[in-house]
Amino acid sequence: MVTKLTLTMEDSVISSAKKYALKQGKSLSDIVETYLIAITSIDENRGKISPEIRKLMGVIKLPKDFDYKESLRASILKKYGK
Repeated sequence: MVTKLTLTMEDSVISSAKKYALKQGKSLSDIVETYLIAITSIDENRGKISPEIRKLMGVIKLPKDFDYKESLRASILKKYGK
């Protein structure tokens, strides 16, 4: 079922959004609907772990004081040499 929705926003936002939709070859309604589907599915899937990732859990044992940010920084420095 398709239902009409009225939104209130700045004229400049609407104008920019209509131009964007035109460039994409879609209606503004399609773009808004796609966006709303995307953000609501993110919330619904938040916290769910895929089976592939679940299999990897616990594979690596790291010390309690492991600092992943420092490890990442060191790896980047090693790769790019700064």
